[in-house]
Amino acid sequence: MTEKEKSQLGLLYNANYDEELIEERLHAKVLCHEYNQLHPKNIEERETLIKTLLGKTTDRFLIEQPFVCDYGYNIEIGEDFYSNHNLVMLDGAKIVFGDHVFVAPNCGFYTAGHALDVEQRNEGLEIAFPITVGNNVWIGGNVSVLPGVTIGDNSIIGAGSVVTKDIPSGVIAAGNPCTVIRKITEDDKYKYKRN
Repeated sequence: MTEKEKSQLGLLYNANYDEELIEERLHAKVLCHEYNQLHPKNIEERETLIKTLLGKTTDRFLIEQPFVCDYGYNIEIGEDFYSNHNLVMLDGAKIVFGDHVFVAPNCGFYTAGHALDVEQRNEGLEIAFPITVGNNVWIGGNVSVLPGVTIGDNSIIGAGSVVTKDIPSGVIAAGNPCTVIRKITEDDKYKYKRN
């Protein structure tokens, strides 16, 4: 079994010294570098490059520069995905976003974890668990989403949160570790004034 196959099965795998994975990461880093060097007004070329890099995209999305990922092919974004500057995705496993997801600046989605045993860790062994973000989710600035987390539809993650466990649908959650603060209610439609 290859190291890549082990990673896809959620087993300990060697990401540090496996030539196939090293080459795939290098390829993704080159594409990220090219993307981050493009003029911000060059939307069409930016979209084309992201579609080459990511595993699944849609017709409408915008990922502000800079953007960095490990492999790219494990990332899937839904319709109207938007991320602000400095998005980092360590996609040793799948990272899947639903439709209408908004990600604020300086956020990280980290599927990778390292062996707890020091000898295994020094061998370069790590593990990766998928991250899933539902539809209509807003993620505030400086949020870290850790391996294996699912965030439910229609939820909001407050700025600065460290999401270590699943978050249900329809809630506001925040903190370190991120916990549910309250449900989103009908009253929230009147939180801010409209014209």
